[in-house]
Amino acid sequence: MGANTSQVSDLSENPNLRVLVGTEAISENDPFWNQLISFTFISPTSSGDSKLLEEAVIPLAKTLIENNPRTGNFGALVRVFLGRTKELKISTECQDQLFIWQAHNALFMIRCLLKMFIREMSEEELHQQFGYQERSPGSCGGSDDLLEELMSNLVHLIVEVPLLDITYSILFEAVTTLLVLFSYQLFHKDILRDGLICQHIMKGRCLCLTSRLVKTLLYNFIRQEKCPPPATHIFEPQAEGGGLLYGLASGVASGLWSVFSLGGAGSKTGMDQEHNPLPLSNQSLLLLLVFANLTDGPDWPNPYRQAVTCFRNTQDNSSLPVEQPHTFQINFNSLYTALCEQQRSDQATLLLYTLLHQNANMRTYMLSRTDMDNLVMPILEILYHVEERNSHHVYMALIILLILTEDDTFNRSIHEVVLKNISWYTERTLTEISLGSLLILVVIRTIQFNMTRTRDKYLHTNCLAALANMSAQFRCLHQYAAQRIISLFALLSKKHNKVLEQATQSLRGRQGDNAGLPDYAQDLNVIEEVIRMMLEIINSCLSNSLHHNPNLVYALLYKRELFEQFRMHPSFQDIMQNLDTVIGFFSQRLEQVGSDLSVERVQEVIMKGAQALPKERLKKFPELKFKYVEEDQPEDFFIPYVWSLVFNSGVGLYWSPQGVELFSMDSG
Repeated sequence: MGANTSQVSDLSENPNLRVLVGTEAISENDPFWNQLISFTFISPTSSGDSKLLEEAVIPLAKTLIENNPRTGNFGALVRVFLGRTKELKISTECQDQLFIWQAHNALFMIRCLLKMFIREMSEEELHQQFGYQERSPGSCGGSDDLLEELMSNLVHLIVEVPLLDITYSILFEAVTTLLVLFSYQLFHKDILRDGLICQHIMKGRCLCLTSRLVKTLLYNFIRQEKCPPPATHIFEPQAEGGGLLYGLASGVASGLWSVFSLGGAGSKTGMDQEHNPLPLSNQSLLLLLVFANLTDGPDWPNPYRQAVTCFRNTQDNSSLPVEQPHTFQINFNSLYTALCEQQRSDQATLLLYTLLHQNANMRTYMLSRTDMDNLVMPILEILYHVEERNSHHVYMALIILLILTEDDTFNRSIHEVVLKNISWYTERTLTEISLGSLLILVVIRTIQFNMTRTRDKYLHTNCLAALANMSAQFRCLHQYAAQRIISLFALLSKKHNKVLEQATQSLRGRQGDNAGLPDYAQDLNVIEEVIRMMLEIINSCLSNSLHHNPNLVYALLYKRELFEQFRMHPSFQDIMQNLDTVIGFFSQRLEQVGSDLSVERVQEVIMKGAQALPKERLKKFPELKFKYVEEDQPEDFFIPYVWSLVFNSGVGLYWSPQGVELFSMDSG
C-alpha cells in the first residue's frame, strides 16, 4: 500500500498494490516490500464500510489470481511476512514498534487476499497459489509447503509472542487469519471433513503446539484485554494532507489502534470500539470453538477437542493413571469468573456448554463452587429474555441447566442461596427468593412461551427434564413458584380439553372420513405426555419433601378441582393416587378446623399436617432422573452454529451473504 495510503476508494488505484498484483515478479529482497508494508490504513468501523473494503479488494485479488502463477508475488509476500515473524519475539523485547507494525501490515494484506481467494477457488487451487514462484510458463514451482509453513508460523506467533499493547494488533491478526483460512466451511452445505487445511492444523507441524494454542486462546478469553489506546504521544501525524493521510512513523501510533476494527457482518451494526471493546478475546474464543468442533479425520482424532476435554486445574497436583494427549493445566478460578461475566454472548454460553459436557474436571470444579448463583443467574436471564434471543442460544442455556440438575448436590444447594430484588425479573416484584425457586419460575415461563409461540418439542422435553431432576430436592418453594407450577398445570389442562373437543367435533363432522383426526390425536398425545410429566414432578416433590413445601400443598388445595378430570383417566390413574391422598388428607384437616379460615391459619394447618401425614400412605415411584445425551452426529448442529457466530460476531470480518451455504441467513 505504501507510506501514505488513505481511503478505501483509493485501493484499486494504489501504485504499490498495482505492482504487487501486476505482471512483474518482485524479488523477496527488493526494497519494494518495505515500502509496501509501511502503510497506515484507518479501517472501516461499520458494516457498510467493511463491505466497501471487501469490494475494493476483489478486483485486486482477481488480478493477482490471474498473474500470480507467473510472478509468484503472493508467495513472495508470504515469505516476507514469515521472515519477519522469526524476529518478532526479539522486536517485542526491544520494544521495536516499527518492525511489529510492518509485520502486522503484511499479515493484514495476506488475510484480505486469502479471504478473496477462498471465495474464488478450491483448497487445492489455494495451495497452488502458495506454491507459485517467479518462473517461465510451464516450469515447476517451489517444493516447500508454504501454506503449512504460514499456518505453523501463525500458531507459533499466537503462543510465543506475549500479549502487550504493542503486540495486541498482530496477535489479533494472527487469530483472525487462521479463522479466515477455515472459512471454506461457510460456502459448503455439507460438513467439510479431512480437507488440506484441516490436515495441516490437526496432524502437521502444528500438532505439537495443540495444548499451548488451546491454553493461549482460553487465556485470551479469560484476560478480556481491551485494545490498547493509540500512543499518539510517540509519533505525530504529518501536517500535510490531514484526515486519513498519515506519514510512515505515525502508523505506529494510529495503525495499531485502528486497523483491526473492521465492521460487522449481516444485520449487525458496526463493531467499533464502543460496541466490541474486546476484539482479541472474542476472536480467540471463536477460533477455539471452530477448532474444537472440527470433525475427526479418517485415522486421527481432533486434537483440539482432546485438549478441551482433558485440561486440568493449576491447583490439581494428582498424577494421572494414563497420560492423556494434549492435556495442560489452567487456572479454573479465572476461567470460571470469565464464564460468569461473559454469558451475554452466544459464544461464551457455547464454551460453557462444551466444558460442562465434555471436560469432567471443569464440571466437577463448577459444581463444587459455593457461588453457583454467579453462573446460574446469567443463564436464567438468557431464558427469561427468550423473545430477544436466538433459538440456539436459548437451547444451549437450557441444556446447561439440564446438565447442572443431573447433580443432586446442585439441586439441594440452589434452595439455600437467597437472592434479593431481581431487577431483570419484571413480571412480579421478587424482594427475596431462593435461586432454586427462581430457576423453577424461569423454566416454567420458558415452557409457557414455547407452548404459545415456537412449540418446539425438544425445548419442552429439556425444560421438563430439568424440573424433574430437581423435583425430589424442592425445598421451601416460594409462594409464587408453587403457584406457577399449578398454573402451568391449569394451562395444560385447558389446552387438553380444547384439543379433545376439537378432535371430537372433527370426528362427528367427518362421518366415515378420518383424514383430519391424526393431527388432533398427535396433539393430544403430546399434551398428555406433558401433563403426565407435570403430575410426576408434583408427585416427586410431595413424596420426597412434602414437609419442606407447604406453599405447594396450599396451591394444590386451592386449585384441587383441576385434578378431578384426570383421576379416572387411564394415562394418569396411577400417578393421581398420591395427589388424591394429599388433597384428601389436608382437605379433611381443614374441614375439622372450620370454614372461613385466613391464609395464615390454612398455612398453619398445612404445616402441622405435613408432619402428621404418614409417609407409607404415599406410593413410591421410581426416582425421576434425566441425563443429557448429545444427538448422533452433533457436528450437523454445532458446526453451522459456530460458523453463524463467526459470521455475525467476528470482529473485522464481513462476508457477503450470497454464496453462504452452511446455514440460512435467518439462523445466522
